[in-house]
Amino acid sequence: MHPFRAAVESGDTQAMADLLADDVVFTSPVAFKPYPGKAITAAILRGVMRVFEDFRYIREIADPDGRNHALIFETVVSGRTITGCDFLHVDDEGKIDDFMVMVRPLSGASALAEAMGAQFERIQAEAAEEIAANAG
Repeated sequence: MHPFRAAVESGDTQAMADLLADDVVFTSPVAFKPYPGKAITAAILRGVMRVFEDFRYIREIADPDGRNHALIFETVVSGRTITGCDFLHVDDEGKIDDFMVMVRPLSGASALAEAMGAQFERIQAEAAEEIAANAG
């Protein structure tokens, strides 16, 4: 089991953040531009944990060298059932440096976009607090 999956399944948002590289790039299923950096990615993941209901990974696929992982999940957002996949790439230190999420169906993606949109001010504030704390 990938350590990120274990962290998510245990609800350990700090362990999730600890697995991210400082220069991680997060590609959202509902936003056009990727989000660069550990602080914003960790804040987005905490936001996702607040909006996902009945989340569960159902399959894990890894390439032979262990650098690429696909974690397939099912969840509910605002009454809409979603199937999705977390595509992870890890760097030489084993930290996630590329994190892309895809979801289906469109009605689920729309519900996710709305729910995360409602979280985004909080997400940005959390990321700014983390950046400030690490700068000082």
